[in-house]
Amino acid sequence: MKKNMTCIVCPVGCHLTIDDNHDVTGNRCKRGIAYAIEEVTNPTRMLTSTVRIDSHITKRLSVKTSKPIPKAKLFDVMDVLNDLRVTPPINVGDVLIKNIGNTGSDLVSTRTLMK
Repeated sequence: MKKNMTCIVCPVGCHLTIDDNHDVTGNRCKRGIAYAIEEVTNPTRMLTSTVRIDSHITKRLSVKTSKPIPKAKLFDVMDVLNDLRVTPPINVGDVLIKNIGNTGSDLVSTRTLMK
């Protein structure tokens, strides 16, 4: 069975086709091959979101994972974020949860908020 996808590694956006033997066509560079194979064998995504914060400045703090996490675990990690509430002071890059959802990735703040 063949799968079609658009490569997102660079701005060109090649239209890739990959078959069951992991033969990739439509790529203009080697990065497209690696992207297509990873996308069918172990798809990952960076997670960006917000969490509740006890602050008079804002009600939400922007966060992200420190590295891509398995696509299959996105909803599990979002369940953790829904229950999370943090308290300032928080600095950009502060680790809020280490190894969130057993993904090997940390949840980090993308904003600084003082009390």
